[in-house]
Amino acid sequence: MHKTPGMPMNLDSTLAGLVAGLLLLSLAGCSDDGVTAEAGEAGAMRDLTDKSLASFTGYVPPQCYTKTRTAGHAQAANPCYVCHTESRAPNFIDDADLQLAYDFANPRRTARKNNPWTNLFKDYRNAVARVPDREIRAYVRADNYRDDTGRIALADRLADVPAGWDANGDGRWQGYVPDVYFDFDAAGYDHAPGGAYTGWRAFAYTPVPGSFIPANGSFDDVLIRLPRVFRQDRRGRFDVAVYTLNLAITESLIKRADVPIAATDEHDYDIDLNRDGHLDIAHRVVYDWAPLQDRDMAWVGRAAATHRRLAAGLYPEGTEFLHTLRYLDVVDGTVVRAPRMKELRYARKQAWLTYSDRRAMAFDELKEAHDFPDRPAQFAGDVERGVANGLGWVYQGFIEDARGDLRPQTFAETNTCMGCHGGVGATTDASFAFPRKRAGNTPDRGWYYWNQRAMAHLAEPRLTDGRGEYSTYLRNARAGDEFRNNADIIARFFTPAGAEKPAAFRRLEQTIGAMILPSPDRALALDKAYREIVRQQSFIHGRTAHVAPMDNVHRAVAPGEPTGVSTPVSVEHDARAH
Repeated sequence: MHKTPGMPMNLDSTLAGLVAGLLLLSLAGCSDDGVTAEAGEAGAMRDLTDKSLASFTGYVPPQCYTKTRTAGHAQAANPCYVCHTESRAPNFIDDADLQLAYDFANPRRTARKNNPWTNLFKDYRNAVARVPDREIRAYVRADNYRDDTGRIALADRLADVPAGWDANGDGRWQGYVPDVYFDFDAAGYDHAPGGAYTGWRAFAYTPVPGSFIPANGSFDDVLIRLPRVFRQDRRGRFDVAVYTLNLAITESLIKRADVPIAATDEHDYDIDLNRDGHLDIAHRVVYDWAPLQDRDMAWVGRAAATHRRLAAGLYPEGTEFLHTLRYLDVVDGTVVRAPRMKELRYARKQAWLTYSDRRAMAFDELKEAHDFPDRPAQFAGDVERGVANGLGWVYQGFIEDARGDLRPQTFAETNTCMGCHGGVGATTDASFAFPRKRAGNTPDRGWYYWNQRAMAHLAEPRLTDGRGEYSTYLRNARAGDEFRNNADIIARFFTPAGAEKPAAFRRLEQTIGAMILPSPDRALALDKAYREIVRQQSFIHGRTAHVAPMDNVHRAVAPGEPTGVSTPVSVEHDARAH
């Protein structure tokens, strides 16, 4: 398995806007083997503006080091297909072949590539045993996003940016300033104190199978925001109806599917939303984008005149995503989302790249991999302005400091995001969650936050061939995570001899809670173990919550070592299901 995300940095003029103001990746401070001295075990944190890397290939996620061969099983486990798969234009990565071998870049050209995610091999059992349940419950229930007055604590801190966070030394924070209040109305729109719309909107989705289900350590959520012009009518005034329609059009383009909407008079917008050839009352946005056949779609409101560029599988320029990872809490015996954030992740689409741009960049990437197989990918950015993925997006993150307060991620810590968002076959315009948004054939149309309706009650997502997506994952990976470390899930769905438990798979069809929720004991143990990583501030050695050392992970792999998977698996999530 291998992830070579991002595109070569010899970008043409089309990408000038993407890299303006960003410096090329600095390797200053790296030793000759590409590894820096890390913060001590006590958690002493270096200057956050430092751009040195713990590993040249730290963008390769820890999941890619999983052992796929298992004693007693003739067939290799294959969790790799979830990310590495046949892609769909305008994603031209098409990396299904990477299910077959560990093919990492190796700058030192040594016989074996060491796994930089050394936290995976740490034993947290004693640390977990020392922490009373009441202590970890109190910790995860403490809100580290808002202060006691309801203000966004991190935003106030950024208003008077500490010198150690100020990459260019100008005394001002030039990155994203958190501005969501998590005060959602019945339509999923966030509101600031006083009632004003912030532009952020929450949506329901089914998690990608594997590490991102709560049973493996974290609850998450994702919000989307389109640029201000997409929220305005033709006169430039905020109009929530206009914004709602533009989000529905975005959903239609990303999913390449029709999207139900409230009854809408097309005369109000002078656009044929239902594509029936005349203006009338529309009940859906009909997907009909085929420009080579003179069939196109358009935005409504002011964006219709200012943003004429749109395409299937692409978000409009300026789209933002906000994603939080949260601890697990246990209330009345049920595992729920905790108030405390582990991470606050932000992404913004900086530049518009056409299908042709993306195809050319994918070919450049192939040539780069062929000519320089041991050259690691390089990314531009810093702690203040985020890290560019080379595909038009910039990513920025905030994570807990040793005391549990949110702080900006270092360049190296954010660089790890590039492994998934920098270019794998499974993404749609570098995103995972929005293509998995709950379909609009329900009264809420999939627009709500998780505290309004529980994630666990959703039915199992389907693949386009009709199979259950999570069931298929369990059968391919023979586990509920890439590392096959979650013994609870294995015991739920398989006998000790490895046979399937039919009743458990039938229950999963009805509710994903049968798979995605951990037991209360496991939830609190994972919280305690992860807090040890926070105290050590050792995120660049891995931030995967686990208690015992992970046995199903390679400490080192030989170049091109086969995974044991003989035939790549290809599946496609059905975005129109639910």
